[in-house]
Amino acid sequence: MAHAAAPPGVVRIRDVQGAAHVSPLTGSAVTGVPGVVTALTGNGFWMQDPRPDRSDATSEGVFVFTRTRPRAAVGDAVRVDGRVAEFRPGGPASRGLTRTEIDASATAVTAHGVPLPAPVVLGPGGRRPPGRVIDGPRGDVEKGRAFDPRRAALDFYESLEGMRVEVRDAVAAGPSRDGEVPVLPAAGAGAGPRTARGGVPAHDGGANPARIVLDDALAPLPAMDVGDRLPGPNDGVLDYAFGDYHLLLAATPRRAAAGPSRETTRAQRPGELAVGTAGLGGLNPDSPPDRFTDLAADIVAGLRSPDLVVAVGLGDNSGPDDDGTVTADQTVAQLITAISAAGGPAYDWRSVAPRDNADGGAKGDNRRLGFLFRTDRGLAFVDRPAPAEPLADDPPPAGPDPAVTPVAAVRRDGAVALSLSPGRIAPGNAAWAGARKPLAGELRWRGRPLIVIANQWYPRTADDDPAFGRRQPPSRPTLWRREAQARVVAGFVRSVRKADPDAMVIVAGELNDAETSAPVRTLASGAGLTDLPAGLPAGDRYTAVTAGGSETLDHVLLSPSLRRRPHEFDIVHRAAEFADRADDHDPTVVRVDMDGK
Repeated sequence: MAHAAAPPGVVRIRDVQGAAHVSPLTGSAVTGVPGVVTALTGNGFWMQDPRPDRSDATSEGVFVFTRTRPRAAVGDAVRVDGRVAEFRPGGPASRGLTRTEIDASATAVTAHGVPLPAPVVLGPGGRRPPGRVIDGPRGDVEKGRAFDPRRAALDFYESLEGMRVEVRDAVAAGPSRDGEVPVLPAAGAGAGPRTARGGVPAHDGGANPARIVLDDALAPLPAMDVGDRLPGPNDGVLDYAFGDYHLLLAATPRRAAAGPSRETTRAQRPGELAVGTAGLGGLNPDSPPDRFTDLAADIVAGLRSPDLVVAVGLGDNSGPDDDGTVTADQTVAQLITAISAAGGPAYDWRSVAPRDNADGGAKGDNRRLGFLFRTDRGLAFVDRPAPAEPLADDPPPAGPDPAVTPVAAVRRDGAVALSLSPGRIAPGNAAWAGARKPLAGELRWRGRPLIVIANQWYPRTADDDPAFGRRQPPSRPTLWRREAQARVVAGFVRSVRKADPDAMVIVAGELNDAETSAPVRTLASGAGLTDLPAGLPAGDRYTAVTAGGSETLDHVLLSPSLRRRPHEFDIVHRAAEFADRADDHDPTVVRVDMDGK
């Protein structure tokens, strides 16, 4: 296939980049493009024009792809021959943007030791990103759309792609993970509302445009918690990869610890029923011992050993080994032992083992929902017909497979009851294909029936468009999955309340959507429940930090008979904001005064 050459005359980097997300010279051969090498990687280098024009719409930097380690050094003046290309990280099917680059055929070094172009400062005192990711026409931003860096953050960062960029006095908006940490320049000045502990609320269901992701591709980064600072100026080159803009720092920054400490909640009082939630993140017998220790500390010290813990994501006895194992008694036994060693009470466990590889997640993990409960304060679990997953290696109970048998609400002895306890809600419904089936349990609090439903709804995945992706606004097909799941759970709760309008029902776990989302609203309104996180102050309303945005993904909802009683809900911030953590979601707890009116 023949490609056109660039127009006659010297082609500069800004001509290669153009005022768009895709180069106007894509596929064209270019000759003698001048620049100064600003950073090196194993298969190329970044260069920047030392003679910029006056337009902020076109970037003066670009990546030069050399395939092998380049011979040029930082500070060399070079002229590059090659062909302009758009590289899409993740492959052609990726929903992310492309990175403009020159596929080099020749690089000539014309001088050494040339001063690097001054970096563009992000934030106050420099260029501030717009407050919205996108503005104006919607659709594929790579096709036929006006490019406006003054109004759209997506265009703003594109106009700096490949250039040297500096952040001053940055503060972490999320914990470091996998060599990345999202930060706010200028200690967060101008970034908008903040959480009570220094984070940034998720912005329009996505990333706050004020934050930028620091990346360790060129230099190691320190471990950072939310609120930690990087004093002074730190600079690097701006790149795009896997759905976000990344600042590749040229040198390791100095960390100043400034983040908050891990929270603990108060202990429940004698007449209070305490129900918590905790993410276990695939815990299995081969998990590091400190994971068991840390999760036990979250339950004992963080949640103060509640009566019941809705446990999310416990792995089977063989962990990631895809060997057909589905039982998890060894994992449970180690967790209960760790809780006891941490000073907690004796806990028991109920769950239903899934069918092998039927509930989503990594092959072989067979993660499940379950109930950890203590019986020394008045709570008892009702087993019907028998424990579905005994702690010992006993044979499973006779009868239908509980993994695929739906639970139903019934009346028994004049009160609401479950046909199976624990039992899975509509496990054959298409809403749960390749996903964790919700688990219902029947309990007694000092003789009074209580129905608790554990959840882990379909997560946001690569099926969703990234916030900084080519399609705007981003499409979120997983949202539709969660809406379907919400309708199923709401229908089950309605059946419980039909059997007993005053039934005490708690729905809890990872709903993987915010309190304002359609799935959570569908559940609450469709079942007559109250979502407790929605009642918290905005600055405290988050259980996870995703791409630098603090948001509520874990929920506890109460039926009217419980909501009318005095109650207190607490998100215990001791995981989501920290680099060193046993799980990436904060645990929660609700205390209901069962003696109150």
